[in-house]
Amino acid sequence: MQQKNSRRLPGAVLFHPYPMLRPAVRTDEESALERYVIPNLRNACRIMKLLAKQPDGLKAAEIARTLKIPVTTTLRIMATLQLEGYARKMDSRFELGPVLIHLGDASLAGTEIRTAALPVLAQLTQRTDETSHLAVPCADHALIVAVQDSPHPLRAASRPGSLTELHCSSTGKTFIAFLHAQRLEEFYGKGRVTKRTAHTQDTLAEIRREAAVTRKRGFSLDDEEFNLGVRCCAAPVYSSDGTVVAALGITAATVRFTKERIPELGAIVMESAAELSRRMGYHGGR
Repeated sequence: MQQKNSRRLPGAVLFHPYPMLRPAVRTDEESALERYVIPNLRNACRIMKLLAKQPDGLKAAEIARTLKIPVTTTLRIMATLQLEGYARKMDSRFELGPVLIHLGDASLAGTEIRTAALPVLAQLTQRTDETSHLAVPCADHALIVAVQDSPHPLRAASRPGSLTELHCSSTGKTFIAFLHAQRLEEFYGKGRVTKRTAHTQDTLAEIRREAAVTRKRGFSLDDEEFNLGVRCCAAPVYSSDGTVVAALGITAATVRFTKERIPELGAIVMESAAELSRRMGYHGGR
């Protein structure tokens, strides 16, 4: 059972409809780098991020209007992206090109934590009989970088390359509780929170309460908050310096992952996350 509300993009089987976002707060290093920015190279990057949200593609005039780039400049950029394989033109509309499939796969394959996680994910799926996954923080989203499928024909999981919102996904809730606890006002203070199902916690107060519960319990829970009929849990993965660098979790249909099994499966997920943390050089407590 694949998640709904997903889109196909190069480098991913399923992809949630959100761009690869920049951090909300600019660092001193980023500010210093601004003097070296090549404007039209940045515009090309902005265009690719925009196309990532448009599975049906966009016309050059639509791109120009949305990003406030002159049409002639947009056409020159699109011609360059086409020649290099980063974009392609279907009728009169532009969409992302096939080169990004290779780049996306290469990027995921080269991620150190992903490599370390693969045997842990395999073991977690073997223990639970459910799909397991690894996510890393990506600004105010969680990026799925590895998935181990359940043997069941009925599955519920995102694919590598999927971006999920923090407040309604188990990996995202892990980052909220253990990494972004001081940024909740920044992320959700203006009330722009998507309510995906009737169970989604969509107020800042609810998100804060859930973060406190997650920290106390040690694992997060998506209780049909992203998709009805799907339950997920996840736990934090630490690097050698004690920083949360990833979240490890499982996703399952609620007919198998019942409420009664939450403590059992949560404990197994925490054990697996702790094992991956040890592989990443972490030797502290939870």
